[in-house]
Amino acid sequence: MPEAIGYAVYACLIGAGATAIVDLWAMARQRCWGIPALDYRMVGRWFAYMPKGVFRHRPISASPPMHGERLIGWVAHYLTGIAFAGVLLAIWGLDGACHPSMVPALIVGIGSVAAPFLLMQPGMGAGIAASRTPRPNVARFHSLVTHAVFGLGLYASGLASHWLGLFGWWPFCH
Repeated sequence: MPEAIGYAVYACLIGAGATAIVDLWAMARQRCWGIPALDYRMVGRWFAYMPKGVFRHRPISASPPMHGERLIGWVAHYLTGIAFAGVLLAIWGLDGACHPSMVPALIVGIGSVAAPFLLMQPGMGAGIAASRTPRPNVARFHSLVTHAVFGLGLYASGLASHWLGLFGWWPFCH
């Protein structure tokens, strides 16, 4: 099979797996510490307004709801995870999937916090790195921890994908 298909398959497997681990982390945080999970309706609303030329809200919760925003938010959440897995593979190659390593996964995972700090939070009215939230340092801490968990998820999903390859289910690793 062409190598490009291997990249796409592994980006999907690793990215979706890592994103699912983040979702499990969010459920655990909510259950154990009462920390609410991100409302993906708001993420979907942000994306749904973009084709209308609206990229910034003050705050997003004050903008009228858009049709399908919950689904749009969840799809964007998983596609973003897949895109960052693609970054991992683009930098470290298929070797990053065939022989996963914790350090590259954590670099990409923690580095991915730049996206919400510099794009999503400002666009949704929370300011750069949550500077307009009631407790910016707490919000930043939670974002960093969540993205570190995403990095661990990239590694764990890479290991799971590696094992699929070892059992001959995926022909991309030898």
